[in-house]
Amino acid sequence: MRSVDIEEPGQRFSEGGLLLHELSHRINNEFASIIGTLSLASARTKSDETKAALTLVQDQLHSYAQVHHVLQMPEHNVRIDAAAYLRKLCKAIGRSTLDARQIELVFVDRPFQMESTRCWRLGLIVSELITNAARHAFKHSGGVIRVEIVPLSSYIKCRVVDNGNADAVARPGRGLRIIHALTDSLGGTFDQHFGLQGTTATLTFPSGL
Repeated sequence: MRSVDIEEPGQRFSEGGLLLHELSHRINNEFASIIGTLSLASARTKSDETKAALTLVQDQLHSYAQVHHVLQMPEHNVRIDAAAYLRKLCKAIGRSTLDARQIELVFVDRPFQMESTRCWRLGLIVSELITNAARHAFKHSGGVIRVEIVPLSSYIKCRVVDNGNADAVARPGRGLRIIHALTDSLGGTFDQHFGLQGTTATLTFPSGL
């Protein structure tokens, strides 16, 4: 894919990368615009109940915007603290999607580093697996999703485990196809096991050292 210049000095992105950055920029602007509109409406209303409701919506949008920010395609392919990145992602997802449903998100990791583009792909997979678990495993509020990252000498193992009751029929869809495509891009393998005590999704891929 050909490279094209954008405004940042010294930066060059593929055409696909440029489109992703432009889309992210537009989404960021739209989040900011909506939040600003809600803030203005809250300042103008005289109703305490309405003001409180608008504040809750603002907070929720801030949380969704934070998830989007963390999942933006990195501008530089450099080695980063992958555990810190994934911890930040899980915290943002918890606030935006899980807290209101009383779903606890537990993140367990060991310190490790990855190239930022590979870590971004891992983050997309983890985000999709958490979202799938929240949507399908818990019909009602309450439950636990555990994300565990185990870096080994030549590969990394990531497990996302829930204690819900979804079955295999409920899961297939576009999200799963995206997960498989991202797994292929990492040169890894992906497996899901559905049981009476919940679902375990396991991703294994080369560390890229």
